[in-house]
Amino acid sequence: MTAIYEIAQLGADILRQIAEPITDVHSPETRDMIIALQTTLATSQGVGLAAPQIGLSKRLIIVASRPTTRYPDAPLMEPTVMINPSYEILSGEQEKDWEGCLSIPSIRALVPRYLRILIRYTNQHGGPVESEQEGFIARIFQHEIDHLDGKVYLDRVVDTRDIVAESEYFKRLRD
Repeated sequence: MTAIYEIAQLGADILRQIAEPITDVHSPETRDMIIALQTTLATSQGVGLAAPQIGLSKRLIIVASRPTTRYPDAPLMEPTVMINPSYEILSGEQEKDWEGCLSIPSIRALVPRYLRILIRYTNQHGGPVESEQEGFIARIFQHEIDHLDGKVYLDRVVDTRDIVAESEYFKRLRD
């Protein structure tokens, strides 16, 4: 069984580095990174995970929206491995919504994100993929791309009053 990696926490240098592109999609190293990300994400309550979060400075993410205790209303989608991902903004319209991060536990914040984007990536079989995404899935994708660019969601917060303890966030959900 593949080891479950420790999630890098805010303050870890790797979270502020720009991740390196993956040059060989079919290499054993790439396959091992994908398995490590899949295994680690599957044991978490997250809806996405980027390689830098498990200490690997590579441009690799998994987006895996599903209802969890952290995101009870998340839409269900198959976990999707994305190698060297990028996106194009389809609508300049942004919306603030709540985000959290496995690398920043116990905190939530309102973060502005683009509503509609066109994502591009290489899948784990080496094929190019292009897909239009909107709403929560587009938000996850932008959040994970930020990790590849050395950013965390708190860097995008417009007003520090939009940052709350996760316990306060769940109170607001109930109200």
